[in-house]
Amino acid sequence: MRSLLALAALWPAAALAQPCVPTSAIAADGRVLGHLPYGGVAPELLVEAPEGFALRAGCRMRAEVAADLARLLAAAASDPTTGGELRGASCHRSLTWQASVFCAESHRDPALRAISVAPPGHSEHATGFAVDFAIRPSPNCPDVAGCMAALPPYRWLVRNAARFGFEQSFPAGNKQGVKWEPWHWRWVGATAAAPGAARARFLFAKARKLYPAGPTVP
Repeated sequence: MRSLLALAALWPAAALAQPCVPTSAIAADGRVLGHLPYGGVAPELLVEAPEGFALRAGCRMRAEVAADLARLLAAAASDPTTGGELRGASCHRSLTWQASVFCAESHRDPALRAISVAPPGHSEHATGFAVDFAIRPSPNCPDVAGCMAALPPYRWLVRNAARFGFEQSFPAGNKQGVKWEPWHWRWVGATAAAPGAARARFLFAKARKLYPAGPTVP
């Protein structure tokens, strides 16, 4: 049985002790600076990304996500309209990792940081259901940059990702007020009956209702 300490490590409040995340920012419904709480995922539920996907070591995700991602990558590789290769810039992030990303953001004001980076305990990456895509080749377009939306592989994602259970969490002009992130996609299963989809859809139910994805999975 997992210890109480281990369970506590998965809870969003554990991450709010970070000095760059003011406790005054916690709303009554658990949101911090506009971001919903997600907690974390037990490490034993994570697997390595499909071979050749990750740009760097340590790209892990839930097994059901990896299975559908492998199918998505195979479909993209076999389609001449893709026009490039889809790679992984970021996958699962622990609460500690997310805290370091959030606290390293250049803005001193936490509210401005939160436009670009979710506070620890409030990132979709912590669930193991989210992936940041990168594109190769990416001429004059750094990873996780808006210019990727002009590249053919991104347009292929927009047309096809839903077939494999992926939807774009933060489309342009999203109601959550988060910066448009064409690279960030969460997995919710192609259908509600897909293995693991019920858990993913439960975790993201509030986000999907209040801040619709675009493109989205039906």
